[in-house]
Amino acid sequence: MTRARPTPSPAPSMRPAITARLQAETGLDEDVLQELVQRFYKKVRHDPDLGPIFAARIKDWEPHLERMTAFWSSVALMTGRYHGAPVPKHVGLPISWDHFERWLSLFRETAHEVCPSNGANHVIERAERIARSLNMAVQDAAGSGPPRLV
Repeated sequence: MTRARPTPSPAPSMRPAITARLQAETGLDEDVLQELVQRFYKKVRHDPDLGPIFAARIKDWEPHLERMTAFWSSVALMTGRYHGAPVPKHVGLPISWDHFERWLSLFRETAHEVCPSNGANHVIERAERIARSLNMAVQDAAGSGPPRLV
């Protein structure tokens, strides 16, 4: 007769330790990230190039700001708070690399205003990577990206 093996317990998550380390290294926490998101999107909403793109799609800003705070918490502090798919939200938008550059310019400015120096560098580096990745996805979906290898 075969004995059933007990189901092993899941390994404890390393996420809290990683988050704590990132907070200590960057000076970032949920309050700083919330302020970053609030100030940044206030600038975006008033920007003559970016504002109309967002205004055409976002009517209720509070849920969007909460989602973006969760996104940056996950990106900057590895908290796992964000559960979404950013690429499909951006594909099909009437945007080019010029829009991403403007977005990055406002983001860098706001990060330096709100975050400690290490934290600003940390989120800016991630924002630059995200912008490049989203731009490639948007351009590829529009048919103007690099050729696909089959």
